[in-house]
Amino acid sequence: MLGLKLATDPRWVNIVESNIEEILTDHAWCEQKAASNAISLVTYNSELEELVTEMLVIAREELEHLQMVHDLIKKRGLKLGRERKDHYVNELFKFMKKDGSRKDALCDRLLFSAMIEARSCERFKVLSENIKDEELAKFYRDLMISEAGHYTTFLGFARKYTDNIDIDKRWKEWIEFEGSIITNYGKNETVHG
Repeated sequence: MLGLKLATDPRWVNIVESNIEEILTDHAWCEQKAASNAISLVTYNSELEELVTEMLVIAREELEHLQMVHDLIKKRGLKLGRERKDHYVNELFKFMKKDGSRKDALCDRLLFSAMIEARSCERFKVLSENIKDEELAKFYRDLMISEAGHYTTFLGFARKYTDNIDIDKRWKEWIEFEGSIITNYGKNETVHG
């Protein structure tokens, strides 16, 4: 369904298990950034009523996920660390087209968002199937389903709002680009790292 070029090596979970506090902190900040992204899409596209409505739903869900991760951190006696830079997302951001019409930029922003959700969904699936901690396995299974929904929402809106872009072609370009950079990741106890 996701069409990603490269699957995450399940051995990445061994790295994650070596530092649960780090993955949870990184995950919390990923949820915060996802909520902020949805709010930004509302801010810059307030005239698109359907998009605004759905982005508000996603923003709320992402904040709920942040709350859930924070609750897990507290329950385990861990601390929410400082915000981490997400180098993977920063590389994807550089690939986003920033020229053309406002609608063209919106479509690429939606594809950028879909790509992040797709990779997060895939990583959560790997975690849910391979982590020894049963509570975290269930937690990540539930979140994987949510991320898949967000992925399809972003991709659907990119298709809806395009005027002159072949979205399927551009999505394939995103898939190819992501496939070329993901080989640099999967070596750290972070969601995208």
